[in-house]
Amino acid sequence: MDLLDRAHEFENRSLRSLSTSDRVKISREAKALILDLNQIYKAKKDEKIMDLMKRLTVIKRKVEKRLKGAPLTA
Repeated sequence: MDLLDRAHEFENRSLRSLSTSDRVKISREAKALILDLNQIYKAKKDEKIMDLMKRLTVIKRKVEKRLKGAPLTA
């Protein structure tokens, strides 16, 4: 399955020293992968796919948290 290979490659990608545009691209790519994997999961109900989606979601949340930035405190 090409989609699973892409997801594993995405998961193992280095996320160090990224520009803002790189973070936006990664967030969008993660979302697309998760949605595509979800379509496969609906049909097969394979727990491995669910675990992969969860790991990708964690990566996506980390990237989005960095995009939004920390709130300023006075």
